[in-house]
Amino acid sequence: MASDLLSIARSGARVARTALDVTSNNIANASSEGYVRRSVAVSELAGTTSLSAPGAITLAGARITGIVRNADVFRQSEVRRTGSDAARASAEVQGLENVEAAIEQSGVYDSVVAFEGSLKQLLSDPTDGSLRAQVVEDGRTLAQTLNTASQSLDAAAKGLQFEASDGVTQVNRIAGELARVNLRLMRAGDAAADQSGLLDQRDALLQQLSDHADITTTINPDRTVSVMLGGPTGSALVSGASANTLAMATGTNGTLSFTVNSQAVTLGSGAIAGKAQALLELSGTRSQLDAVAAGIVTTINTAQASGVDLAGNAGQPLFSGTGAADIAMVASGGSAIATAPAGAGANSRDVGNLTAMRSALTTADPASAMDTLLFGISSAVAGRSTTRDALDSIAGSARTALAAQSGVNLDDEAVNLVRFQQAYQASARVMQVASDIFDSILAVR
Repeated sequence: MASDLLSIARSGARVARTALDVTSNNIANASSEGYVRRSVAVSELAGTTSLSAPGAITLAGARITGIVRNADVFRQSEVRRTGSDAARASAEVQGLENVEAAIEQSGVYDSVVAFEGSLKQLLSDPTDGSLRAQVVEDGRTLAQTLNTASQSLDAAAKGLQFEASDGVTQVNRIAGELARVNLRLMRAGDAAADQSGLLDQRDALLQQLSDHADITTTINPDRTVSVMLGGPTGSALVSGASANTLAMATGTNGTLSFTVNSQAVTLGSGAIAGKAQALLELSGTRSQLDAVAAGIVTTINTAQASGVDLAGNAGQPLFSGTGAADIAMVASGGSAIATAPAGAGANSRDVGNLTAMRSALTTADPASAMDTLLFGISSAVAGRSTTRDALDSIAGSARTALAAQSGVNLDDEAVNLVRFQQAYQASARVMQVASDIFDSILAVR
């Protein structure tokens, strides 16, 4: 009996000491990024029944069955999914804000209005040199602001493409690290001391990966993870100890496409997808801006061809170019403006062609087109910002729910320290009692 009592107490002390070690480790790593709280799994140790006394009491103490990571797979998946959606929305809003700034800060709308205003003022005296010079100067300013807007869009596009390319690099780096963690998990036994640490690394890498792209994960029986990129029907990025490569290609319009080992893949969430979506919006904005520039060039030059300039010569183009990037004022002076209709003499005060030019410009309405363009971008930024804030809130709730389960609560751990310390002391007291009983038996004999 004393021998059984000693064995039971020894097993209890071993469990309590291990629980103290685990609790101490939890406290030490309370601030460690990606650390998941551990606890000790304990079960009763079954004794062997003697054949001679099958009804005898068989108590053998307790044993440790493993170290448990207090992390719920579903909650971890929700954190990755909601975080990936939030990262996509945030990246898209940031990109659209850059597009909005590129158009607004260039002052295209104001320059269009100023050019139309100078043409209107010229009606009062079509032979006035200063009024003619003002039209040419305002036209040159208009062309330059369109050039600036185009260059700003180019800069915004290059920035988004660089950030997306860096994201692709990070995805490939993380995928390689995941493959190495998988290999170590394959080699580690269930009772390996570093398995919990490896699982923490695995989950942290998955979280980082989901920030860049949408992933679908499968936890295998050996606790390795398989990762699909681009949803459940996408392409395999990580399988066992192997990692495939994500590649990015840039189209002629600046938009992005992605492949995994030459297989096309569509990214629906994550920061890379947000950058790609912003570039798609930027491409549409560029097309609209080019249409405004092309409309101005065509409208003014067509009207010029129908009239004569101040010297009575056939009107020549005022603008060159086909879009916002290359539009330019080519008139050398104000006298080149064809204000009079064809057939009029030099220094004619007939404003028939100028009136037709203004009418054509009013019909083309570049100012309204620019206003619509600006309103569309601003509306997109406002709408996406609302979506981003909502997704951030959802992602924050998911992180809070996971942290409540897997995070270290120092108050709880302090209680556990006292509890396991008392258990250890009680087991030590039981061993002392067993020793006293054994000594008493020997003394009686």
